[in-house]
Amino acid sequence: MRYGDGTIAAGRTVRRAVLACALLLGVNGCRHKPVLPALPPISEPVTLATSVPQEPPPTIEPPEIELPPVPVASGGSPRRERRHRPTQANVPAAQSNTDITQPPVPPEEVAIGALSLGGDANPRAQQEVAELLASIDKRLSGLPSDKAKSDRSQVSRIRNFQRQAQEALSSGDVEGAKTLGTKAKLLLDDLEK
Repeated sequence: MRYGDGTIAAGRTVRRAVLACALLLGVNGCRHKPVLPALPPISEPVTLATSVPQEPPPTIEPPEIELPPVPVASGGSPRRERRHRPTQANVPAAQSNTDITQPPVPPEEVAIGALSLGGDANPRAQQEVAELLASIDKRLSGLPSDKAKSDRSQVSRIRNFQRQAQEALSSGDVEGAKTLGTKAKLLLDDLEK
């Protein structure tokens, strides 16, 4: 739209310019820095207060607590001597197998699993455990070298359970060997995932 004299258009332009300047000043704000009053100079020296040295507080001795030994999961520990298992000749005839109470399981045996007392071993069960241990050994040797290196502690635990299972099988403890072999197999299953 054109206006003949242009006064309306000029008025709008001026209003827009004033509005733009006002907004610009409002957004930027005041740029003056506040001036803080100067502190009066110190005319006389001030002595600093010193604290009185105190004796350290008395120490309280902690009570002596007897803790169990820390379990170590390394393959280089010395072999433990096996306890002799009682035979049927050592058990009095008046007692039956149901009357015998088993002593509480020491914490070392709980960590690796309770082993059975052995007894008459089923040849088929022995064969199953031997096959389980052979399959674990085959699967361990078939692991990729980078996987075996990255999970070295897990492989060490598996080999430890496998070795203990082989020792239990050699001593005639088929149930203990099966338990330890199953633990090694489960750890190997987790490793291969």
